[in-house]
Amino acid sequence: MTADPSIAAFIRAQLPVEPVPGLPHLRLHKAGPASGVGRLGETPPYWAYWWAGGLALARYLTDTPAAVAGRRVFDLGAGSGLVGIAAARAGAVQVTASELDPNAQVAIALNAALNQVEIAPILGDRTREEPPDAEVLLVGDVFYAPDVAAKMTAFLDRCASAGITVLVGDPWRGPLPLERLELLARYDVAETGADKPAGVFRYNSAA
Repeated sequence: MTADPSIAAFIRAQLPVEPVPGLPHLRLHKAGPASGVGRLGETPPYWAYWWAGGLALARYLTDTPAAVAGRRVFDLGAGSGLVGIAAARAGAVQVTASELDPNAQVAIALNAALNQVEIAPILGDRTREEPPDAEVLLVGDVFYAPDVAAKMTAFLDRCASAGITVLVGDPWRGPLPLERLELLARYDVAETGADKPAGVFRYNSAA
């Protein structure tokens, strides 16, 4: 991907590089009170903030590198790239980051370079397509609304049925399909604005 120079320049100038809470060996560009991220466009810049599910999943991959080491990984709804970066640092042989927001893709490229890893970005909604060519699917903070949860559940069912290991990070939001999930780990994480518990789950298809 060729980054939009103006967006990349804005992120470098306005979003300071910060250590990841609980994972200080990783660093990302993140918004502060004076960053002015609203100037980036109409799409809310969710990628510019810390989210509990992504923080928990990154912690899990750091604590349990065998989950991804030597494997092809697909990071769905990658946001800032944190989870994919953690997977790459844990030894994944290939990391692909899928993201809807083109500005987030610019941030992913910058953050990957900061952490000296390679991530292949994909723009667009992959949930309408066939399961990716990957061994592990990483999903952080995607069950935030009932309609989105329904779409994600259908896609993750297809992925799990295809033999892909699906790992989910989430702070027990209401739409989370708990009947599909097996809790692997629990972390207390510093999501933007508040500390909260978040779980890492293995997703099991209903089929």
